[in-house]
Amino acid sequence: MISLRRSPEKVRLPKGFSFSAVAAGIKVSGRPDLALAEAVHGASAAALFTQNRVVAAPIVIGRQALVSTGGLVRAVIVNSGNANCATGHRGIQACEQVCREAGNLLGVPAAEIFPSSTGIIGVQLPTEKIRAALPELIAARSADERAALAFADAIMTTDTRRKIASARLRIGSKEVTLLGVAKGAGMIHPQLATMLVYLFTDLKASARELQPLLRAACDGSLNCTSIDGDTSTNDTVLLLASGASGVGLKDAGARKKFSSALTAVCQSLAEQIVSDGEGVQHVIRLFVEQARSRKEALLVARTIAHSMLVKTAWAGADPNWGRILAAVGRCGAAIDPSGVQIFIGSQKVCRNGMGCAFDERQAHRTLAQPVCDVRVLLGRGRVGVRFLTTDLTAEYVRINADYST
Repeated sequence: MISLRRSPEKVRLPKGFSFSAVAAGIKVSGRPDLALAEAVHGASAAALFTQNRVVAAPIVIGRQALVSTGGLVRAVIVNSGNANCATGHRGIQACEQVCREAGNLLGVPAAEIFPSSTGIIGVQLPTEKIRAALPELIAARSADERAALAFADAIMTTDTRRKIASARLRIGSKEVTLLGVAKGAGMIHPQLATMLVYLFTDLKASARELQPLLRAACDGSLNCTSIDGDTSTNDTVLLLASGASGVGLKDAGARKKFSSALTAVCQSLAEQIVSDGEGVQHVIRLFVEQARSRKEALLVARTIAHSMLVKTAWAGADPNWGRILAAVGRCGAAIDPSGVQIFIGSQKVCRNGMGCAFDERQAHRTLAQPVCDVRVLLGRGRVGVRFLTTDLTAEYVRINADYST
């Protein structure tokens, strides 16, 4: 199994949150498929959502809820096995019913319940199964590590392992803890991806303070990954701050420390998602350098990462640099091929847009490793990006050829 980073053995839990998970019968496997994360005294929230114009019902309801409450969330309800997407008005009503029922059981308005779903598209949400399981789900909530791990397990679909990262930082004389939980293995191309990411902290901050920090952290991590180039209908990244530590963001130093920790947690989750990609044999750390702007560098990186010919070459550990160069040439930016250099590992395989002498066997061995670095120098400027991507294998086709059956 490929791994850039695995979930840590020790999970640091922020104050003010409890978790639980149960099997509601949504998944035919009978595995846990309904999860709860409760902010016991409420939390400030910031969120980012998919850029796909086809959006699932929980995205619609979640956006509305954050606006109506001014960014206040009391609990997150996540179901796996059903995306509740392309389900029309019935899907919206189903999502509203779940939030309303959960709110009634917790004694809070439905708008303070944030919904998420992940799974197959176009199938009506089995609302009665979820509503029947809610009392057990809420009764089981706990603020310990076991419950947090159960939450992480219950949100998985084709994932082979849970994805967790955490950090603890000192601000002044007090400590702030940050926990990140994610799912995602396919339909990954951030803008965001079939990626659900929940970030919990006991920092004291408003929704307005959290939003720019979340966006900056995601831009350098979760938004620089791609497994298959498909942007999900359900992508959500949610950051909740309980305030239980009593530590705020009064000065630039505190903001910088928390921002660094948030970025590090998101980077770890991004690496865990990519390394658990469906059918993945090789993870590629793609560095696009010497661009004129970050936008240009990302355009090149995404074009390379989404090329079927490039990805299949990586699957075979084939050092076919010509496919990479061709992808650069069709990215849409006015790049002069004569300025392009390409490296596989430490070897230069393309100089000034042309082939050069290199050890092909060594390049093959480098690409055959579970994780490999590929660098593309554009010769145009000083800006660069680091982009995580993967190969494309027959196993990916097998997994997705019969996903709904």
